[in-house]
Amino acid sequence: MVKWRFIHIICCLLLTSLVKAQDVEFSQFYANRLYLNPAFAGSEYVPTLGMSYRNQWPQNNRPFVTYSASFDQYVDLMNGGVGLLILQDNQGQGAIKTTTASAMYSYSLDVNRNLSMNIGFKAGYIQRKLDWGSFVFSDMIDPLYGVIYPSREVQPSSLSKSYWDFSMGIIVNYKSLYFGGVIDHLSEPNEAFNSEQNIAVLPRKYTVHAGANIPMGYSRGLMKSNFSISPNILYQRQLDFEQINYGLYLSRNNWVVGTWLRHNLSFDFDAFIILIGYQTEKIRIGYSYDYVVSNLVKTNSGAHEISLSYLLGTAKSSCSGTHFLRKKRRIRAIRCPKF
Repeated sequence: MVKWRFIHIICCLLLTSLVKAQDVEFSQFYANRLYLNPAFAGSEYVPTLGMSYRNQWPQNNRPFVTYSASFDQYVDLMNGGVGLLILQDNQGQGAIKTTTASAMYSYSLDVNRNLSMNIGFKAGYIQRKLDWGSFVFSDMIDPLYGVIYPSREVQPSSLSKSYWDFSMGIIVNYKSLYFGGVIDHLSEPNEAFNSEQNIAVLPRKYTVHAGANIPMGYSRGLMKSNFSISPNILYQRQLDFEQINYGLYLSRNNWVVGTWLRHNLSFDFDAFIILIGYQTEKIRIGYSYDYVVSNLVKTNSGAHEISLSYLLGTAKSSCSGTHFLRKKRRIRAIRCPKF
């Protein structure tokens, strides 16, 4: 019954003349940095492969499952980075399937020794598909016997919709501070399956993210400890929907732990997020769990998210931060978290 109700809600949204859409949500947004901000393309300076899996509310028949895969690297001749992102989002066990393929370019500018910025652009091709046979409408359900009636709902003229989508973003890095801004869906494409009859605009999404990396290491004789804390905040607005995430990362040697809160500007809390990650010079593995505290879903199944990154090269580190040698000059990496 939970699945039927969920799919019926989706149908109501799809068949109305105006749809207020909301993008895919990742809790480990820095592990999905190409999705967060195209200006991150090539920010690792070594070729990097990334994958993510997110399963939201799994006890409710897995209504939202999202996969992503990415690759990016820095290119000397272009004085910036290029990236490719593939994302698939399944709603209602595949009743609505959205596949996105995006390419991006980020231009790097070193203003001075302490200040640098990246400006990124992204072009994506999106395809959405409906599995009409998976939908169960209210007029099909008998209170006693379940789904036994045919539906009077009219099938859309097309069960597939494709369109182009564009985004741009910027990242400013000053010493251990970093700030970013993104505008997604610049052209506000029409997502309606019955595009001749309905208009379902995908609204622009505005994102601001910022944080700091604060080293806290010490050395006492033969005893050494290398750890840091990183407070971060992220704000997003899409049409009337607003969200703010804020939290803290704690890193020590190869391990990272973090906690986050997510709510709107009215302080209607949605979730409490915990994260644990392990990283080496080449591999990063992260797991996070969203504990739902809102009344939206009467379950504690939350959301599970796993990320994996593999660096196809080795970065060199110093006390002033990670750096890379390109054409006999030093380039400083953005010192944001990796999960």
